Amino acid sequence: MGIKENVERIKSLLPEGVILVAASKSRTPEEILEAHQAGIDIFGENYVQELLTKYEKIGNRVEWHFIGHLQRNKVKKIVGVVEMIQTLDNLKLAEELEKRFSRVDKIIEVLIEVNIAREPQKAGVLPEDVIPFVKEVSERFSYIKIKGLMTMGPFVDNPEKLRPLFRETKKLFDRIRDMGIKNADMEILSMGMSDSFLIAVEEGANMVRIGTAIFGKRPY
Repeated sequence: MGIKENVERIKSLLPEGVILVAASKSRTPEEILEAHQAGIDIFGENYVQELLTKYEKIGNRVEWHFIGHLQRNKVKKIVGVVEMIQTLDNLKLAEELEKRFSRVDKIIEVLIEVNIAREPQKAGVLPEDVIPFVKEVSERFSYIKIKGLMTMGPFVDNPEKLRPLFRETKKLFDRIRDMGIKNADMEILSMGMSDSFLIAVEEGANMVRIGTAIFGKRPY
């Protein structure tokens, strides 16, 4: 099946109100525009240089999110390019975001990345540290707007194994939302990828990041 058919199939499976983000790492501008024509508006990129190359060709015809590990020294390059950063997980990065976005007087929306499975090699805030982190970011930084949480989950042979992790993330999300923290609009819970998005949605995700199921296997 082509990109258009894949997008239509995925959209037919998603309940109303779930936002579909196309994970477009290593995809061509042509593929991205084809997915956009098929009805996807938001594209998530993992690498700053690759994002900038695509932005030169596509510009603001689509909405760009950053979904990879963001190095502090690259932040200045994505100001004015991305609408959201889904991977905020440390204060040093938050300080750099505040510095760069305050200079252009633009608020940057972020999701807090949660390392729900406590994988030592993975980025993300540990579950027990998420609430203090959200509080500190929301109190200290006026150009950062927290919009919710994001989690990746580990690579597993059976996506069902992710269900308890997604459920735990949703509980954390609800807890923070119920606290009513100023400057933290808990609107988005970004969980689930090509092989796990249906389980994530069942467990409360309202944003999914899908690459392979839209574009096919990556060309390496």
